[in-house]
Amino acid sequence: GQLPLDVQAIQCDFLSATMRKFLRGPRGAGFLYASDRVLEAGLEMLMPDLHSAEWSGPDSYETADSARRFEYYEMPIALVLGSRAAVEYALSVGIEAVEQRVKHLANMTRRLLRELPDVQVLDLGAEQCGIVTAYSTHWQSRPLLEKLWAENINCRVSPPGVAQIDFPRKGVPWVLRISPHYYNTEEEIRYLAVVLGHAL
Repeated sequence: GQLPLDVQAIQCDFLSATMRKFLRGPRGAGFLYASDRVLEAGLEMLMPDLHSAEWSGPDSYETADSARRFEYYEMPIALVLGSRAAVEYALSVGIEAVEQRVKHLANMTRRLLRELPDVQVLDLGAEQCGIVTAYSTHWQSRPLLEKLWAENINCRVSPPGVAQIDFPRKGVPWVLRISPHYYNTEEEIRYLAVVLGHAL
């Protein structure tokens, strides 16, 4: 949803993703890609169910030829339709355009946060995604979130349990997680920085 991805170019055998977040699809839906190589190798599902295989006898089954062999249980039609609409919308905007806009807004967020006193921007790597993480010893996670929500700013806190290795390495107990998307404006990013500055 935020980066172009070519499964052929990276020779990916499996790719799974949730539809929420950057694809902006419904929560509770996702997808699985399985390469032809995996299908031709005869890899099977954990157990046959509904769409993954056809029972051919009391103790035998024929595995589905396609990636449906990995599909389990019932299909929530409303979520599938919502997912399709989200993908069609993202494609109409253009994944490259989404990537450029998300990176621009995320980099702007990082720059403005670095200008605030006693705020650490914790993102690593030369190529960074649209998720910005920050921390300040002057912030308290719950009051900070409530302040942001009161200003109609949607952010989340990643608590200690989600990064048992990363947080101790960075010397932080939690992080504020900011995920600007292509529909956000520069004005909204500047306002976020102002609100976070007032919370110090």
